[in-house]
Amino acid sequence: MNHLSVHQQQFLTQLAAGLRPGQEALAQWQSGQMAIAAVPGSGKSHALAVAAVLTLARQSLYHGQQLVIVTFTRAAAEGIKQKILTHLKAAQLPVVGFSVQTIHGLALQIASRHPEVSGVDLDSLSLQDIPANHPILRTAVEQWIQTHGERYERLCQGARSDQEKTEQLRRRFALSTEILPHLAHTVIHESKSSNLSPQAVAQLGETLEDPYQSLAIAAGIYQNYQQLLQQNNVLDYDDLVLGAIRVLQQPELQQYWQGQIYGIFEDEAQDSSPLQEQLIRLLATVPQSGECNLVRVGDPNQAINSTFTPADPFYFNRFCQAVNCAEIHYAGRSSLPIITAANQMLHWASHTLSPPDRFAFRWQEIFPVPNHDPQRNANPDPVGAGVELHYPKDIYATVQQLGDRLETLLTANPDHSAAILVRKQRQAKFVIEQLRERFQPTTIRLYDARSGNDANHLVLELYQILRFLERPHSPDCLKGALDVLGDRQKIPTQDLARLATYPEQFLYPGPLDPALSSDPAQAAQTLCVQLLQARWQLPHYQLLPFLAIALDYSDVELATVQKLAERIAQQTQGQKNLRQTLDVLEMLLRDGFEGIELDTDARYTRPQQITVITMHKAKGLDWDYVFIPFLHNSEIPGTSWVPSGAQFLGDYNLAEVARAQIRHFVHGQDQGRSPTAPATISTLWQEAQQLKIEEEYRLLYVAMTRAKRLLWLSAAKQAPFSWSTFKPHQSSLQSQEPCPIFAVLQKKI
Repeated sequence: MNHLSVHQQQFLTQLAAGLRPGQEALAQWQSGQMAIAAVPGSGKSHALAVAAVLTLARQSLYHGQQLVIVTFTRAAAEGIKQKILTHLKAAQLPVVGFSVQTIHGLALQIASRHPEVSGVDLDSLSLQDIPANHPILRTAVEQWIQTHGERYERLCQGARSDQEKTEQLRRRFALSTEILPHLAHTVIHESKSSNLSPQAVAQLGETLEDPYQSLAIAAGIYQNYQQLLQQNNVLDYDDLVLGAIRVLQQPELQQYWQGQIYGIFEDEAQDSSPLQEQLIRLLATVPQSGECNLVRVGDPNQAINSTFTPADPFYFNRFCQAVNCAEIHYAGRSSLPIITAANQMLHWASHTLSPPDRFAFRWQEIFPVPNHDPQRNANPDPVGAGVELHYPKDIYATVQQLGDRLETLLTANPDHSAAILVRKQRQAKFVIEQLRERFQPTTIRLYDARSGNDANHLVLELYQILRFLERPHSPDCLKGALDVLGDRQKIPTQDLARLATYPEQFLYPGPLDPALSSDPAQAAQTLCVQLLQARWQLPHYQLLPFLAIALDYSDVELATVQKLAERIAQQTQGQKNLRQTLDVLEMLLRDGFEGIELDTDARYTRPQQITVITMHKAKGLDWDYVFIPFLHNSEIPGTSWVPSGAQFLGDYNLAEVARAQIRHFVHGQDQGRSPTAPATISTLWQEAQQLKIEEEYRLLYVAMTRAKRLLWLSAAKQAPFSWSTFKPHQSSLQSQEPCPIFAVLQKKI
């Protein structure tokens, strides 16, 4: 660093001296491939920012090439960018020579520069996230049904033949609106993320004795889906990454882009898909030498998206084994008893649940930071024992007990924060309802983190409800509205396809029609009728605000609905009718809609606040006191569930078996196994169940490591058989076994 001033060298030396063991390896990197496996709370983002600054200073990158930092979310990208800028300014270095982007932002930058090669021209294409209920995917399913009548009839027959007309209609409806869209959505994303074409998926399906030929069905829908994307000028995010890869596979363009890049740092690498890794590897390769300048940072034990997205911890774990891997073991977040409990849990999981070659866990112990560590209040003193295990008599006593403890803690320590972490949204709703009145008269705030603020998802929800209000006698439209009401927990979980089979009988049963046989069905009917009444009784401009309130939208979502209403008013130019509104919503679903962005992490961790939040959403956050109730064996690890409406096909889930088959194939290719290694429906279903068990324990590990001073775990002796159908103070409770982790921790606590 001879080109730097004395002041700059001193500042950078001091910055590097503040790094922990393991973090130093990242800061010393200059070229080649490196993996950084970091434990929770170890300061990954700080280390990445410091390493980026030292690399920029050492290589004088502001004269040409760029260091690219790739993150998982836009919020993470902005956070790391601000840290780098702060350090560069303090060192009086130019604030150039680097970029911080999400993987899709990086892919867009490359693909949009060369539309003739990538096929990505945003002047004529709309980039969209395509969920399973998106009109394009639903149309692809309908097209397949129309052209494959014989195979569709085989599906309708199922494993349990029933010729009763109502049951046959219900099966057809469930297949077209739920089962096949979910199968196709899963297979399309898994396949694209592994660079498998529809033809390759169909060939893979031939290796399995499957009475339904599920992969062949999914491949056909996949083919239709790709054609519909092209016809509608729509691009999904997988095709965006594929477009960027096509650019980098052209020799001249590859050399150009590789020449722009000095190296790539990837954060949260455990959440990468094979396709994303391929893009980053291509870009990080040096044209002349073929050396790959790539540093991948992550925690394999915090991979919690792999059972519902193409993210697969297998690849980062394998990368850690294949290259020079440094481990960051030291973490200052938690007190020593919490660290000990997390280590016990991970040691048990990594040595008991699955063999090492599955790459489901990575045994790496958390250590408290050294005494001279610069982090303020690192490894704080525990509250009491630091880790507590409780077995209340039932779930009501659980909430009473944790409420008492939280009130005492936050009253005595108003500058501290707290959270209640739950596995399911319905558990969060139960906790909020039980505690709301208790904390209203106090200075302690109860914050409900259930509602998201994904604007495009909100547009889709309102579109589904308004379609039903326009065409209430359409089974498809009724089913779409019921799905939204179920997702928003406005109606109990039940077989919605059965309710939607005969809309007129469901909404307005006559004297000869069979009565609705259950309370959940009656609750769904009542709410749907109320929505229809509102459609005719309210002025059109009040309909969207009414629906937002009826669906219990959060403040951010209400603000987004207001913005949406203004956009609709502009587009319709005063032509206030339902059809015009639906036309605008269809356009926004196609082109995208930017909502009100107020979703910062700070609102989840405010002092003297109890945040009720799911374990998934809690990743990346921490609190002084973390309470995790309802830890039963039926929840974690739980069992793989086949929806009642799909059980006529057999005792397994078509989509999960398909996911397991694709991963079995691509993992085998990666490890050099025969691509036609034998697999059966039974073994693939067992594999899908094993994937779920492994991920549930990784999720629990994430939840446990959110706590700083107190980790409170409980498993009530009496709990609901199913939270999906549970009604407080109405449904009965049953004896439930605690999660196996209690036995592991009980030996030491």
